[in-house]
Amino acid sequence: MAAKQKRKLEDLSVDEFLLSGFDSAGEGDSDEEVQKQNGLQKKNKKKDLKSAAFTTDDGKKGKATEHKEQLSRLKNKDPEFYKFLQANDQTLLNFDDTDTSEDEDEKKYHRLPSALEEAGSGDDDDDEDDDMGQKASKKSKKAVETIKVTDKMIEDWKAAMKKEPTPRLFREVTQAFKAAVATTKGEGGAQCRYKVADSSVFNALVLFCIRDIYVALQRMLNLKPDKDQKKLVLPSSSPKWQKNQLDVKMYLSGVVQLLSCLTESTVISAVLRHANQLAPYYLCLPKQCRHLVKQLMKQWSTGEETSRVLAFLALNKICRHKQETYLNPILKQMYISYVQNCKFTSPNVLPMINFMQRTLTEMYSLDTQATYQHAFIYIRQLAIHLRNAMTMKKKETYQSVYNWQYIHCLYLWCRVLSSLHPSDVLQPLIYPLCQVIIGTMKLVPTSRYYPLRMHCCRALTLLSSSTNTFVPVMPFLLEILQQVDFNKKPGRMSKKPINFAVILKLSKVNLMEKAYKDGLIDQLYDLILEYFHTQASSIGFPELSLPTVIQLKAFLKECKVANYCKPVRQLLEKVQENSSHITGRRQKAAFGVADATAVAAWEKQIKEEGTPLSRYYSQWKKLREKEIQLEISGKDRMEDLELPEIKRRKIQEKKVEDKKEFKDLFESDSESDSDDGELKIKGKKGRLGSDDDKDDDDDDDHLEDLSDMSDDEGMECEDSDDENGDEKASKAPQPLSSSALIKLAEGDEDLVEDLELSDDD
Repeated sequence: MAAKQKRKLEDLSVDEFLLSGFDSAGEGDSDEEVQKQNGLQKKNKKKDLKSAAFTTDDGKKGKATEHKEQLSRLKNKDPEFYKFLQANDQTLLNFDDTDTSEDEDEKKYHRLPSALEEAGSGDDDDDEDDDMGQKASKKSKKAVETIKVTDKMIEDWKAAMKKEPTPRLFREVTQAFKAAVATTKGEGGAQCRYKVADSSVFNALVLFCIRDIYVALQRMLNLKPDKDQKKLVLPSSSPKWQKNQLDVKMYLSGVVQLLSCLTESTVISAVLRHANQLAPYYLCLPKQCRHLVKQLMKQWSTGEETSRVLAFLALNKICRHKQETYLNPILKQMYISYVQNCKFTSPNVLPMINFMQRTLTEMYSLDTQATYQHAFIYIRQLAIHLRNAMTMKKKETYQSVYNWQYIHCLYLWCRVLSSLHPSDVLQPLIYPLCQVIIGTMKLVPTSRYYPLRMHCCRALTLLSSSTNTFVPVMPFLLEILQQVDFNKKPGRMSKKPINFAVILKLSKVNLMEKAYKDGLIDQLYDLILEYFHTQASSIGFPELSLPTVIQLKAFLKECKVANYCKPVRQLLEKVQENSSHITGRRQKAAFGVADATAVAAWEKQIKEEGTPLSRYYSQWKKLREKEIQLEISGKDRMEDLELPEIKRRKIQEKKVEDKKEFKDLFESDSESDSDDGELKIKGKKGRLGSDDDKDDDDDDDHLEDLSDMSDDEGMECEDSDDENGDEKASKAPQPLSSSALIKLAEGDEDLVEDLELSDDD
């Protein structure tokens, strides 16, 4: 049994031995008991070994020596098990501080240091690590030691660039430029080779880069402009591009970062011109180009006038040469920026909105297929807003249509379709756009929204004239003449005219003002004349203008205000004159109505020769533009001062009002009412008749009433009353006693003193 057990032990591993020792725990054999005891000790030994193996660097020295002592005691305590270990696992007995005796999995997670016994404490190791870290940091500082840029260095770079630009020289200038740009965001260029600390050096370096870098790059890469200027030469075609690509990328990123930090408009304009020059380089680097487009979009939508133009030119250049990559995202972002900037409209903002409309139309003209996709989506979106407003009929849905953003979007698409006509791709969008505009006018057809209706009519007129499409605009204008009573006197006077170009809705107070009707007549005159000018050479002009002629004649019969009748009568005469001219020329024509080609040729000839209405319109347009410029430049500025107005009443009107106001006070004292209400004489007669307190109270009431008047009126009343008093005193009967004269004098003095006190109050 012992031999069998011994044979088994030789074949078993340590783990199998431990298991077999526990399995035989119930047997009474002495060998098995020894194995059981040895197995328990082996288990304790393995735990000790594991704890020693995972001891970290800051563990104490005594743990390793203690484990050695445990193994040495095992030799005396259980010599048979010790021999077994010598035969099967010699490494456990030859334990050394440097020997981890771990499994392979444990080795890859942790390894004990080679001198565990010599490590007295963890603090010493930490100090050594800190020393090593400080040495490494000193070495890194020495490696990245910065060079301060001076004016002399910039001059040397400039001279070298003009003489012969090299990749090494360009790298130095690029790193200095990167350091200069880093200072704009407070980074100080700590990671750069160079350091720019002086503002004059910063300005000189940036100016040098903006002026000379582009030419130096062209020379360094041997890039020559193509004979066909429309074709852009990309730097990636140069054999030297790969060698200098990293430096060029660093410089282009610096230009974009500089552009994002600037605030001065002149500097922004200079950097934008430089970025426009570098557009071919940006096109070769997609990431830098996206960052540039983002900054250009910001300048186009929010910058100064010059910055907007330069940003648009750069965007247009990028889109023209890489349409498939950048056109669609740029068009989408430009439209969103346009809508955001149209939320509010004023005389100062209106030119900017017109600029954005024209430049966005220019971008849409690059690709009509992409334009159709964008226009279809956004016109449909406008139509959905209108449909919701028509069906739900709530204030919120009305406001989603009757706002500046909606109106400016309608006008934008009218301008796009007008500018890109003729286009077979965009032709199907004309009808739905007209329907949306007409539905917008009909949504709330009240007098308060007449300005919005006029904006819509102006957009339809533009679309109709440019696309040769008949759009019924006149009924919406003539309806205003029928709905408004121009004979009714205005409820109040206004201090300045209403600017219909920057409002969509009139207030209730505006509807009562005289300026409201004056502005309506002017706007109707402009819009009717502009619409008929677009149709002036049409062969059907007499029939087209007939309903308008009838309406204008009816208006002239009903209206009794000369200022309103005069422009309407002038407009009627011009329309009739043009109608007679077309009728006369039409009678001489030798073709039929069905001959569309001959009709088009006839209309073209009439348009080239000119009509009475078109000649009048050209003269009127020049005068009208001058008037608008004067209104914008000077008139509005004077009105914005809010100067106080002094209103004075005529003397006769004041006398009549005073007589009515104080009639009850002096009715009992007056002997006759034949005089023109001289209040002083009545007061004097009362004093002559009696000196009672009642008369004094009447005088006090009279003065209190006078004190309620304005200072100007009080002074004028005082002067006029003094004159009347003197006049009546001269007409007074001569045979008066001296006491009566004294009382009369005292009365006058009292009145003067009280009037002065009331003025001071």
